[in-house]
Amino acid sequence: MEYYVTRFTIEVEEELMQACRELLADAISEAGYESFEDTPTGINAYVQTQLYNPELTKEIAEDFVIESAKITFESEEIEPENWNAEYEKEVFDPIRVNASCTIYDAISPDAEELAKEAPLTIAIDQHMAFGNGAHETTKMIVTELLSLDLKEKRVLDCGCGTGILSLVAKRCGAEHVTAYDIDEWSVENTKHNAEINNIELVDVLLGDVSVLSHVDGVFDVIVANINRNILLDDMPTIVETLSPDGCLILSGFYEEDAALLVEKAETLGLRESHRTVDNNWTMLAFKRG
Repeated sequence: MEYYVTRFTIEVEEELMQACRELLADAISEAGYESFEDTPTGINAYVQTQLYNPELTKEIAEDFVIESAKITFESEEIEPENWNAEYEKEVFDPIRVNASCTIYDAISPDAEELAKEAPLTIAIDQHMAFGNGAHETTKMIVTELLSLDLKEKRVLDCGCGTGILSLVAKRCGAEHVTAYDIDEWSVENTKHNAEINNIELVDVLLGDVSVLSHVDGVFDVIVANINRNILLDDMPTIVETLSPDGCLILSGFYEEDAALLVEKAETLGLRESHRTVDNNWTMLAFKRG
């Protein structure tokens, strides 16, 4: 998968710089940007090549909520290599969910002990893919999956990233899990992580939501941890694969965006059953009817 890096420079009073970084990352995530890093003068942000929209990026920069801040940017396409390599070299701290699940770095020197720490453990070897469980959105969905009875259920993982949600679903007893991602690195990483956890994932597909046209049957539980705009576009196709008494679980957006997704879901015959909010990131669960 090819990416653009956009280097944003923020000219603002020093005491407002961090707030500007956070607000800017929030704003441009709606334009498809998915990874951010702070710099001394602003932030660098990464977006998949096919999602890069310079006009929208310019509009966001010019209409920034903090009027005293001047934001400029430059973008360039980066080579299709592991641009996240330095991050991957760092061992991430174990993520513990509800004392019943531990997600740990496969390359951790304590991996053997961590594999025995909780009733359910998952090792993640993260290669250019999102989702080791540390982010609020991933952690909320993992928590939700742990609360469900997934025995003999069919689960769909939309935008699988590292495969963490697929792997948790299988460990929770799901009979069959189908996963897909538009990013080839993510598909391969999901397969790799399934292998190192001795978990069988039969259907890990490369492509966008259109791959569902080639998938047989419906799903009891569907999870999607994706950018808000992609969720809005893909939801009609995703819901077509939801069983009559199934559950749709969405995250990847802020609380202020929830109303848009609830409204869209209602047009598709779904109702919100509950929601979780963590540090303004939000998870919505829907049922039919």
